[in-house]
Amino acid sequence: MAEHPKDWSELAISLYDKLTGRNAEITYEFKDFNLDVPSGPGDKAQYARWGMNGSLVIRARDMKTPAK
Repeated sequence: MAEHPKDWSELAISLYDKLTGRNAEITYEFKDFNLDVPSGPGDKAQYARWGMNGSLVIRARDMKTPAK
């Protein structure tokens, strides 16, 4: 039995691995999404606000097959 992902990054990696080579596409859409990114670890970190509005598309394809 396969192990379940323990966090979001493992889930994303697992999904990408399964889709690679299948001409798959993952699309994330953001509308007025804000993310506070820390300058580093700890309580004294400063934050920069990143804003996203639009789509992020990740495509996977088999590198052995010539691109169309």
